[in-house]
Amino acid sequence: MATQRATLIDTAIQISLIALLALWCFQIAAPFIGPIVWAGIIAIGIYPLYAWLKDKTGLSAGWTSTLLTLSMLVILLTPTMILSGALIENAQTLSTQIKSDKLTIPPPIEGVGDWPIIGKRLETFWSEASQDPKATLGRFEPQLKSASKWLLSTAAGAGLGILVFVFSIIIAGVFLVSAKGAREAVVSIFTRLSGKRGLELTELSVATVKSVVTGILGIAVIQSTLAGLGFVVMDIPAAGVLAFVCLVLAIVQIDILLILIPLSIYVFSVSSTGVAVAFLVWNIAVGLLNNVLKPILLAKGVDAPMAIIFIGAIGGMMLSGIIGLFIGAVVMVLGYSLFMVWLKEGVEVSEQTAGPDAHL
Repeated sequence: MATQRATLIDTAIQISLIALLALWCFQIAAPFIGPIVWAGIIAIGIYPLYAWLKDKTGLSAGWTSTLLTLSMLVILLTPTMILSGALIENAQTLSTQIKSDKLTIPPPIEGVGDWPIIGKRLETFWSEASQDPKATLGRFEPQLKSASKWLLSTAAGAGLGILVFVFSIIIAGVFLVSAKGAREAVVSIFTRLSGKRGLELTELSVATVKSVVTGILGIAVIQSTLAGLGFVVMDIPAAGVLAFVCLVLAIVQIDILLILIPLSIYVFSVSSTGVAVAFLVWNIAVGLLNNVLKPILLAKGVDAPMAIIFIGAIGGMMLSGIIGLFIGAVVMVLGYSLFMVWLKEGVEVSEQTAGPDAHL
């Protein structure tokens, strides 16, 4: 009995030390988990382009990865920094005005009262708010204070998000060079967890991540970037905030024309007809870009409900900031896909166990 008790105590101590070591390692690595996961997602998404470029140029894996990484940094970071700068400036200005009770609202633009359905009420409310913002918006003071804090944290997170984005792109380039080894490691992990289905689950995971990155995130980034550049050129108030709203809507699969059409109507009220028509045409083209790119980039579709993508994107943003907006959507869709495979496998096993007479 004493020997058995000593053995149990030794086992408990060993498990505790292993758990402590694992927890310690996790805490040390925690700040890098998000960027590294995002880097892996980027690497999977752009691997077909990497393979094509390597084949066409005849360069080594290292030089091809370097060329692609530098190209991504130049192409993606320039509009990102422009829109992020606008977002930070808008958020800081608006937050400061709200906290200091010095919020200024311009008078309603000409022609608002002629808008259908909401025109008269909007013009009245807008006029009152421009004359006495504190009195008109006083009943929303707690919500405005909370919004100001959120805006400040978002502005601070935007700058950090750019640095994380740069870091992730560089790490993605490293992953591309060692893609074969990384794939073998993932297959080994899945094989260890699920037995013979390791290769199948690896291929499913890669296909799912690739579909989400190209068919959802890629299109969302393209649409929001083009829309945001249009806002900046037209000097739309809060252009950075509106571009960010377009990004969120596009990721959760809500048509950004809901934002673009009202802004086009607004420009008709403040600019010349020719400029306003050009802006309207631009917005319609950007809004419909989703219908053109999705069949090309997402041939097989993402087999996940919109609710899963929505929860992943919004939950990821609440957990990890702007980068979490992208990571959350991918991780949730991947988790959903793997869960559905496991669920269907359980149903198939049950049917096989029950035999052919089970449905009679």
